[in-house]
Amino acid sequence: MSEEAANCAPRRAARAGGREARRAMRAAPLAESLRPIRAGLPGGQYKPLSDAGMARIHAAALEALEVIGLSQAPASGVEILTGAGAILGDDGRIRFPRALVEDMLAIAARDITLFGREAKHDLHLTGSNVHFGTAGAAVHIVDLETNTYRDSTAQDLYDAARITHNLDNVHFFQRAMVCRDVTDNLEMDLNTIYACVSATTKHIGTSFSDPAHVEPCIEMIHRLAGGEAAWRARPFISNSNCFVVPPMKFAEESCVTMEKLIRAGMPVLLLSAGQAGATAPAPISLAIVQAVAECLAGVVYVNAMAPGHPAVFGTWPFVSDLRTGAMSGGSAEQALLTAGCAQMHRLYNLPGGAAAGISDAKLPDMQAGWEQGITNVLAGLSGLNMVYESVGMHASLLGFCLESLVLGDDILGQVLRCVRGIDVTEDSTSIEAMKAVCLGGPGHYLGSDQTLALMQTEYVYPTLGNRMSPKEWVEADRPMLLDKAIARKNEILSKAGLQVDPALDAAIRKDYNIYFR
Repeated sequence: MSEEAANCAPRRAARAGGREARRAMRAAPLAESLRPIRAGLPGGQYKPLSDAGMARIHAAALEALEVIGLSQAPASGVEILTGAGAILGDDGRIRFPRALVEDMLAIAARDITLFGREAKHDLHLTGSNVHFGTAGAAVHIVDLETNTYRDSTAQDLYDAARITHNLDNVHFFQRAMVCRDVTDNLEMDLNTIYACVSATTKHIGTSFSDPAHVEPCIEMIHRLAGGEAAWRARPFISNSNCFVVPPMKFAEESCVTMEKLIRAGMPVLLLSAGQAGATAPAPISLAIVQAVAECLAGVVYVNAMAPGHPAVFGTWPFVSDLRTGAMSGGSAEQALLTAGCAQMHRLYNLPGGAAAGISDAKLPDMQAGWEQGITNVLAGLSGLNMVYESVGMHASLLGFCLESLVLGDDILGQVLRCVRGIDVTEDSTSIEAMKAVCLGGPGHYLGSDQTLALMQTEYVYPTLGNRMSPKEWVEADRPMLLDKAIARKNEILSKAGLQVDPALDAAIRKDYNIYFR
């Protein structure tokens, strides 16, 4: 071997060893405080509404509540609202004086925490802190192995929650699909709760199909929490409550359900889900006005009944494709609606939630990628506290895909990195590293101390996304993204454990008809 070759050999080995060390560094878990992304990063950088625009929307919403009001409140709701100062008209509509709305906004809960069963999963809804999660009522599962749609089951819901428990960037699990194999509605509500709780210790959201189901479901929840006192101290389930039927009508049964759950100590999501051009006005700004008005009515309702009860301001206006009337949840207009709603939440300094990440695509393809990426990044940059439906949803909320849930975790990783923004500090703008490289140094930053130090704390790496060169991709036998997603889903499900005590699980299965394993 020549002297030149001998000198080169150890350098090659050192470079290879360095690469292995860097790979090991990337694989090692970081302390939470050092991670480049995490739940609760502050957003708010993106503001599609001007200050004047927000003031105009607020004024229009107050005018709508005072002049139009809402119809069809249940008798109990009429009593609660009129007792607080709302006015029941001869036409049956309840109208809200401006002073009443302002008084109730003043006592509404702020800076609330939605608890997980483990404190590390607590969601602190303060300021512009951003959290991503699931939601929806899909009736189908997207089966990627056959590219078909089939009815969703309790087992699918359980599997989705188990996968979510093992994804870093999906911070909470709200029921994402309907258990269509459970034909009895009470059993469906019980199975929905237990499928979620037994699969994840993250915060859970659920709905109830009938007010009469609240008491038996709360009884199960108390057992899962370790008693009523433990439940009330750390309520780890919130109620997604469609208390209004847009435009400007109360949903009587949902309101009664909400009243019962408030008494039971459960946080509520005040959900207004009009569809622009159909059940909400077509102009984006006026769709926000209606959603804000409806949710302000909810703020009055909740706080007239239980001042300071934890509630999420859930303005969820959706978008129609005005050519057909069909929902277009992955559109740019949807992204703008959601971001504008987030700004209104900030105006009131209320914990807020809205929808993003919905895809109109039927499969996790390129269309799904751009729709989920654009809507989620605008939601995050706008500082939305709770971004619901952010992963897994297809066919305009009709289908849920477990592989898309896994892929969505990668998307949300990139979204959260955008939310975090650029750190500009004395250290990060010092030219010392430039001097060391350019003035007598190697002429590049590969392998520099600064580069190595920032590999884990400044940069985010996808789990499934492929950054190989074409040559490396061919040598690796051309791995396809959806195949990797299927494999990752199966890997998670093969290892995901039960998240309740086995003895409690056995007791629950003895006392209730549980449909999943």
